[in-house]
Amino acid sequence: MTVEALKGLNEHPLRRELSSEIHARPFIALQPPERVSHLAFLTGEVGREEELAHLSLLCSTFKVAPPPEDARFFYADLGPFRLRWERHTEHTTYTFFVHERAPTAPDGSVDRFRSPVIERVPADWLGKITGELLVAQHFEFEPSDAPEPSAEELVRLMGGENFAASLVSGGTARVWTNFAIAPDGFGRTLVQDRAMRPRQAGRLIQRLCEIENYRMLALLGFPLAREWGGELTRYGAMLATLMTQPPSDPESAAVESDRAVLNELSRLASEAERIAALTSYRFSATKAYGALVQRRIGELREERIEGYQTFQEFFERRHAPAMRTCEAVAARLEDLTRRLTQAGQLLRTRVEVKLEAQNQSLLESMDRRAKLQLRLQQTVEGLSVAAITYYGVSLVNYLAKAVNSGGWSIPVDLVTGLSIPVLAFLIWMGVRRVHKTLVQNDG
Repeated sequence: MTVEALKGLNEHPLRRELSSEIHARPFIALQPPERVSHLAFLTGEVGREEELAHLSLLCSTFKVAPPPEDARFFYADLGPFRLRWERHTEHTTYTFFVHERAPTAPDGSVDRFRSPVIERVPADWLGKITGELLVAQHFEFEPSDAPEPSAEELVRLMGGENFAASLVSGGTARVWTNFAIAPDGFGRTLVQDRAMRPRQAGRLIQRLCEIENYRMLALLGFPLAREWGGELTRYGAMLATLMTQPPSDPESAAVESDRAVLNELSRLASEAERIAALTSYRFSATKAYGALVQRRIGELREERIEGYQTFQEFFERRHAPAMRTCEAVAARLEDLTRRLTQAGQLLRTRVEVKLEAQNQSLLESMDRRAKLQLRLQQTVEGLSVAAITYYGVSLVNYLAKAVNSGGWSIPVDLVTGLSIPVLAFLIWMGVRRVHKTLVQNDG
């Protein structure tokens, strides 16, 4: 009836994929006793096809159907052990399960963590897993009737007294873990059931695996923070020195000095951008993984076991300061980049203002020279009028004398004298006309 009702509706192409995403990585139901070996590899965001091919090879060895080509989660019973495989954004996990108790020691006691599940996995196949091993952890999940380990045994199992212990999941289980790497290369976590349901037990083991995975992934940013923290301090001091240099004198030297400072600021800005390119992704991932660690610890719903530090206290002591260091270095890098940008803009503005002042001074000097040239030109024009008038009057005088010698009786001196103002006026008008024509043509 429901199917018929949906016929003819335009279904979104991603509807079913999006709906199934919430069920893509189901928790595994676990019933103690259970022994678990967990591996996490840093793989980056490529190589899923190679991992699936390698996983299919293991399935072929134990005559089990391989995972589909687009799988990001796979769970199968391979006979000697069960396998849970998960592909995440930049890491891949392999978790191996076997339903059995820990072996018994010759004295009849429980010999925890001896002959772990990982020894049943083909060694040649393990050695060819792609990626870099980041997490290796053994779990012993014991039933409620298992003997509680003594304080001395816990110190031996955990490799020292620095470990965490809690009642979790509303007091339905006890957990001891060392967050350390034992001589065999694995960390150790002991879980004792008190009243857990199978799905609840599966969620607990999964959360403990994820706490270890995300803890290590979050800490990948810590070496970068220590490596670049000193460089950022040095660059900050250099920026402060550059921006507090006294101004140079004269003005032209100040502009050149500012240009040199601007070049140094550009170099520092490029260095800061290089550091950001190397660290921004890792610092962002560190922040996200650190938040996931805290969320998973909160989901444990811890209760204190007297005499032991809880998971939260263990992480607050060393893990939280490392996360705050990464956040502080990321914030310092962002602040340095912002300060370099602001300093560069301020210095460019200062250089532009000084250049504008220089240009204004140059224009005023050119204006003064232009006025002087105009006065000089006017003086020259006046002298030119006088000189031309002199030569013109001389010509008139020669002409009048010639006419008088030719038999025409004219007053030579009078004609010469009268010609002076006439010629001076005509020449002056001619010079003005030429000057006006040149100004118009230039405009």
